[in-house]
Amino acid sequence: MEVEVSAEAKDKRLNRMVAVTVVVLSVFTGVCNIKDGNIVQAMAQAKADSVDHWGEYQATKTKLHIAETAKGEIGVIAGANPSAAAQAATQRLDQDIAKYKAEAPELAKQAKGFADSYDALNVHDDQFDASEAFIATAISMAAVSALSESLWLLVASWFIGGFGMFMGLAGFIGWSFHPDVLSTLLG
Repeated sequence: MEVEVSAEAKDKRLNRMVAVTVVVLSVFTGVCNIKDGNIVQAMAQAKADSVDHWGEYQATKTKLHIAETAKGEIGVIAGANPSAAAQAATQRLDQDIAKYKAEAPELAKQAKGFADSYDALNVHDDQFDASEAFIATAISMAAVSALSESLWLLVASWFIGGFGMFMGLAGFIGWSFHPDVLSTLLG
């Protein structure tokens, strides 16, 4: 009977370790999901801003092309002695052309900046995704370790959960560590 009591005590100890493991990993995952949600919102905004600025850049380049074409057509039609109206139209077009030439590079720069911001945020989103995957695996392993009464499986879940927590911390702190192999494999 004494052997059964010690076996039962061992089971409870293992179950307590599993319970603590699950709680710690679940809470960490919950906090990471909040941060990841905020990152995803920022990514969506950066993508929208990038698309908007590229659209504005393309519209500016189109207006530039139209203004240059119109100026050329006025020059051909007016010939050597342009009228006052043709000269005024040409001056307005020159102003527009100068404005569009000045605006286009700045719009392209801003659009690229938003695209770069999206890419930087995506690294952290990938970190949180990897964290969630590893921690979910670790929680599953911990649960199975309780059912199978296997300490080595619980210890393995700690290692996998630890890597998941490392990835989550990398996302929170802003480390540039990126699981390229995982992202390529799963992406």
